[in-house]
Amino acid sequence: MSTPSKIALVTGAGTGIGRATSLALLRAGYAVALAGRRAEPLQAVVAEAGELGVHALAVPTDVGDPDSVKALFAAIDARFGRLDLLFNNAGSGAPAVPLDELPFETWKKVVDVNLTGPFLCTQEAFRIMKRQTPQGGRIINNGSISAHAPRPFTAPYTSTKHAITGLTKATSLDGRAWNIACGQIDIGNAATEMTERMTRGILQANGQTVVEPRMDVQHVADAIVHMAALPLESNVQFMTIMATKMPYIGRG
Repeated sequence: MSTPSKIALVTGAGTGIGRATSLALLRAGYAVALAGRRAEPLQAVVAEAGELGVHALAVPTDVGDPDSVKALFAAIDARFGRLDLLFNNAGSGAPAVPLDELPFETWKKVVDVNLTGPFLCTQEAFRIMKRQTPQGGRIINNGSISAHAPRPFTAPYTSTKHAITGLTKATSLDGRAWNIACGQIDIGNAATEMTERMTRGILQANGQTVVEPRMDVQHVADAIVHMAALPLESNVQFMTIMATKMPYIGRG
């Protein structure tokens, strides 16, 4: 088995989109650092990778904690000596309650994971990508269709996903001089644990509760591998991948 020449980091790698993407990147020939809050799901993904798991590094991490993020990137630097791809995937939602009833602690928790985490990881990725040879790399941010059309009672999640679009654009601009590309993937209804509730019906803007279609999460992972595989002279700045019949385009 050949040693991978490309190194990737996936946050929120233990479940859902992060798990599927980590496995897809390993199959595509990357070495992959897997970050997530809990060690057990990360190790389960490594085991699922089979013989490719030898090219995986599981690092329990709280992306909202600067010290934890620094430790993550130190482990990547020590093991691999470079970083070619960062997929800022870790994310969290909040209970669907009216905006004026949302506790501050809930707001802060979502902001820490969804916005502060990607910023801290991007900052550390820049530090490695600027000094490595060959210089540069790629950062992909997990946005959301909520960055364009919110659901009812989703102020924390929607606000952070709008902010991720700003971070994506700022990162793209600030990375130019260092050959660092940055793009964003907005995902609608991938079939993961997070969207399981949609099979029972989810509140719509008109007040109705409707069962929404979902799509195979592997399609999302394949799209991310495609974005990652481009040469650094090319970039998918924004991609939307969604269940075809979900109520997003038009008025549902």
